[in-house]
Amino acid sequence: MSYALLSSPLQGFTDFRFRNAQNKYFGGIDTFYSPYIRLNGKLVIKSSYERDLLPENNNTLECIPQVITNDADEFLFVAKYVQELGYKELNWNLGCPYPMVTKCGMGSGLIKESEKIDAILNRVHSESDIIVSMKMRLGYDTTDEILDVLPILDKYPIKNIAIHARIGKQLYKGGVHLDAFQKCIDNTKHKLYYNGDITSVTKFREMQEQFPSIDHWMIGRGLISDPFLPSMIKENTLEYPKNKMELFSDFHETLYQGYSESLSGATHILLKMHHLWEYFSTTFDNPHKVEKNIRKAKSIRNYEETVKAVFKNG
Repeated sequence: MSYALLSSPLQGFTDFRFRNAQNKYFGGIDTFYSPYIRLNGKLVIKSSYERDLLPENNNTLECIPQVITNDADEFLFVAKYVQELGYKELNWNLGCPYPMVTKCGMGSGLIKESEKIDAILNRVHSESDIIVSMKMRLGYDTTDEILDVLPILDKYPIKNIAIHARIGKQLYKGGVHLDAFQKCIDNTKHKLYYNGDITSVTKFREMQEQFPSIDHWMIGRGLISDPFLPSMIKENTLEYPKNKMELFSDFHETLYQGYSESLSGATHILLKMHHLWEYFSTTFDNPHKVEKNIRKAKSIRNYEETVKAVFKNG
């Protein structure tokens, strides 16, 4: 059975620089989703969102923009904006678990408000011809919340629903709820994509076996931790390429140069790279030590020397 691998959007990580570098050095991802556009009541697109979605910044890969909102006017404004850039699809984020989002009734905090979801989708489908897809969690407080929403979604021509098999309250802690995901398969006519804890080739094979009807798989944190993962899944191998460290080093260098040009000041650049290394470090033999050493690098020169040593020692 053929399948597609998708990059789940992660705020602060999977921007166009990351997408392009991952695609260039490793490949394996069929479709990338951009981190969400959030308007906060002002119908203005921030320049960072603009840059991220410019067609020339995404011309070597397929990218689908995403919006996070609980307001139909905002949704329609973003839909019109992305259509003007040439995009045909807009993904609606009902998955973000972070309290600063959910307490505003957005992301996974919106799942229990099925009437509001209905009203927004009704307006969007009446007033726009954008293709709508969804990214959801199973709920915010319980895994059953999504079951009240699925019949509403069945009324609309939604392209697909990607479900991260956790609840919002979990953030990224604890296990995924696979029985609850199966209930979703049994209770919707829509095409479902699976998301959650695909962190290795072995894990992917297990998920495939458990959900034979699913042919779209979304990788989130697993992709940042191990950018080799998608191509290894596609090649059905547990073996890393022989030039693993060389590839990883080139990938890092590309990202580092990109962020050095776009961020102002050493503090911003180092903060950005430190965040990435929280994930990157897991690919090395002694993740804790690697991350600790990187964190200790408080100057650009120091950071560059530390990174060089890390790659040299593998």
